Amino acid sequence: MQPLKTKLYLILFLCCFCAFSQELPPIVKYSSATYGAGNQNWMISQDKKQFIYLANNEGLLEFNGANWELYPSPNETIIRSVKVIGNKIYSGAYMEFGFWKRISNGKLKYYSLSKKIKNKILDDEQFWNVLDFEQWVVFQSLNRMYIYDTKTDTFNIISPKNNITKSFRTKDAIYFQIANEGLFEIESGTYRLVTNDQIVLQNKLVNIFADDDGLLLQTQQNGFFKLIDERLKKIKTDVDDEFATGNVYCSQRLSDGSFALGTISNGVFILDTAGKLKFHITQNKGLSNNTVLSLYEDVDQNVWLGLDNGINCINLRSPIQNYSDDTGILGTVYTSLKCNGNLYVGTNQGLFFKKDSVQEEFRFVSGTKGQVWSLFEIDGTLFCGHDSGTFIVENGMAKNIFSASGTWKFEKVKNNKTVLLQGNYFGISVLEKRNNQWIFRNKITGFDYSSKYFEISKNSDIYVSHEYKGIYRLELDKDLLKVQRVQAYKTPQKGKNASLTTFNNEIYYANKAGIFKLNQKSKQFVKDTILSAVFEKDEYTSGKLIVDNSNKIWLFSKNYIHYFSLSKFSKQLTQNLIPIPAALTNSMLGYENITQISHSNYLIGTTDGYYILNLNELGLKNYNVSLSGITTNKQNESFQNQSILSEGSFDHDENNISVFYAVPEFNKYINVEFQYLLEGFQEEWSEWSAKSSVNFKNLPPGYYTLKVRAKYANSTLDSTISYSFRINKPWYFTHVALLIYLIVLVCAARFIHKAYKRYYEQLEKKLIEENNLLLEIKELENEQEVMRIKNEQLSQVVDSKNKELAASTMSLNSKNELLAFIKEDLKKTTEDGNKSIKSVISTINKNINQGDSWSIFKEAFDSTDKDFLKKMKAAHPTLTPNDLRLCAYLRLNLSSKEVAPLLNISVRSVEIKRYRLRKKMELSHEQGLVEYILAV
Repeated sequence: MQPLKTKLYLILFLCCFCAFSQELPPIVKYSSATYGAGNQNWMISQDKKQFIYLANNEGLLEFNGANWELYPSPNETIIRSVKVIGNKIYSGAYMEFGFWKRISNGKLKYYSLSKKIKNKILDDEQFWNVLDFEQWVVFQSLNRMYIYDTKTDTFNIISPKNNITKSFRTKDAIYFQIANEGLFEIESGTYRLVTNDQIVLQNKLVNIFADDDGLLLQTQQNGFFKLIDERLKKIKTDVDDEFATGNVYCSQRLSDGSFALGTISNGVFILDTAGKLKFHITQNKGLSNNTVLSLYEDVDQNVWLGLDNGINCINLRSPIQNYSDDTGILGTVYTSLKCNGNLYVGTNQGLFFKKDSVQEEFRFVSGTKGQVWSLFEIDGTLFCGHDSGTFIVENGMAKNIFSASGTWKFEKVKNNKTVLLQGNYFGISVLEKRNNQWIFRNKITGFDYSSKYFEISKNSDIYVSHEYKGIYRLELDKDLLKVQRVQAYKTPQKGKNASLTTFNNEIYYANKAGIFKLNQKSKQFVKDTILSAVFEKDEYTSGKLIVDNSNKIWLFSKNYIHYFSLSKFSKQLTQNLIPIPAALTNSMLGYENITQISHSNYLIGTTDGYYILNLNELGLKNYNVSLSGITTNKQNESFQNQSILSEGSFDHDENNISVFYAVPEFNKYINVEFQYLLEGFQEEWSEWSAKSSVNFKNLPPGYYTLKVRAKYANSTLDSTISYSFRINKPWYFTHVALLIYLIVLVCAARFIHKAYKRYYEQLEKKLIEENNLLLEIKELENEQEVMRIKNEQLSQVVDSKNKELAASTMSLNSKNELLAFIKEDLKKTTEDGNKSIKSVISTINKNINQGDSWSIFKEAFDSTDKDFLKKMKAAHPTLTPNDLRLCAYLRLNLSSKEVAPLLNISVRSVEIKRYRLRKKMELSHEQGLVEYILAV
């Protein structure tokens, strides 16, 4: 009983899960934190540039596809309505309405219309809708209709007695509902009753649509009614019961004739033209909020939702449909396969299936609870590689045929349809078909490593990629029983999220270092430059390689999904890029999976479901790139908005320039990429980038032209924007300044020339004077030299005279000594009385007489040492002639012994004379007599 009860619970659980299963168009969510304004958004519109405008609690919101801009309401109140009419954006708020217009810097400026009739506006009046019809713009409050004539700039006011619940615009008329009175149409500046049927009186109208045979009225709780010849007829839809509880608040007829209905508490309904439900999207299916305050279909057929808490954009015409499992029952999709008319998805929760191309619930394949790694089909038999082993799936049931180890994948054996190889957690094993039944045959011995990825080469060798050990080559025996030889490759090295696959009969290995191709002859891996380019520029996230049924090889990088196919006219690979970043695909890194489920549709598994990509619809419309803003700033100053309508001209120090551009597309999965080229600064286009702005810092003075182009869905858009600007030279480099510099330079040169000329003239004059002076000095030096020579000659003469004088003096001295000696000898003989001898002695005494000798000596001494004796006499008046005589002898540097004969006295007497002479001269004890005399 217990197992039956468990099965019933499981069935009930799955039914609950299935009730929410639906493949939906992508939904782009914008939170209040993203767009930087209030939570609630009351009305939506779009201009010719395809910018989106929303009436927000905090002002007017503008979105250009790349950046949000909030323009606060003029009187700091909630903006309730917005409508783009021509090149103006009309809006209504609390006791205020008017229009916004773009000025030269690309920003919007508000112009009030309500100020013209300020005294006519009711107190506490809010304007909830803006409508246009021909030349008139209608502002609707809950009390009145203000009709503004744009040609005459005048107003006409319609003031019914009761409140206006809502106003509507069809192709040919403007209608509005008055509470308890009925539906009215504006006609000839006033209003007339269209119908006061009880249904209109008792129900609030949400919208009115014009058909060929009448008006289609949509009520808040009772669905649709057709007004034909003033009679209302009920139009049934699939969701009439939902209207009673959901309270439809807003609606719009879409371009394909279907209807989008926004409710207060039940999300949004999309109905086809016959009232059949196409989508019901609520908060648990991807909306940010279940309360839809406004609806709008843009030119790309995206449906915008102004929610009570945020903004959503539903990509109804997107080439991508996604299935999101918010319950967690389905789990992360690791593999998928279309088999026998069913679509199977293997997840971490088990194996699920549903009828292909049918919006129905997924059903759980009994017995497969747990991790599913792979699905493989051969001859109508579906194999499931599972954490618990290998299963064969048939009629919604799974049969386990191998449970010894978890199974990663399956591969066919060449020329043998009855044998399969399967990669397990612990090596490789063989499955064999016997009696039309697949059974486990044997494990291949000799290799026990995990074989998550393995491929069979042309010569039947097996190549295994092990994430933590690298690549192995296995040589098996012909019976597939054991491994005869194992070769471990040193290169390429192991790598995280690496994988191995066979493409176009060649084996490829991928890791962070690139993609390598096996050379079948050398049995070595060689880097493939074409495929490896995918992982350049830090694009690597996973080396997972997948080959689909149409022989395309798929790779995944940080910002793209890549697929390569063989050219139709050669063996060259053709690359295709799908600009869907890994952050949006939400796939498990290393476990990315993509399955071809039809000619152009591919299922890509994610962590919370999957999405289906239609390759044929990727070539979407050709958008235009638009320039949205130019800002400049000086260093350390705030940015200033500049005109985008004319060529820019900026000061030399205002050379930090930011340029903003955008492509107004709002697809969730496909990003726009931009390239720019600044002519005059760079020669090549930049790399493609999703960044919608570029900043140039410290640009030198010059003339520049910025060109920007965009790429969408792998196609370069036709339009290219161009903006030219000039960075002016500083004032000191302008032409006027340069002319002034030239004049100053000429004047300075002339002044310097004159100054130098004057300087050199003065220098020349000075040099002449210096040369003359030098000549005079040279002449003086020559004269001095002549005088020196003459003095030397005179000195030599004096010396010669002195020598002669000294010689004569010495000769005289010798003579006197000889005479004195002879005299002494004669005196000895005188004693004998010889008179003749006495006579001789007398003669000798006469010859020894010093008087004559001194006279002769004095005359000779004065001729050699002029004025010496006079100087001595003048210096020492007390000196006697004998003192002067002694001074003369001492000046000749004669010793006392030599002086004694000349004075005819003894040596002792000479010493006494010298002593007396010192006394007279008053010489100090330390001063020598001879030194003093020589110094005179």
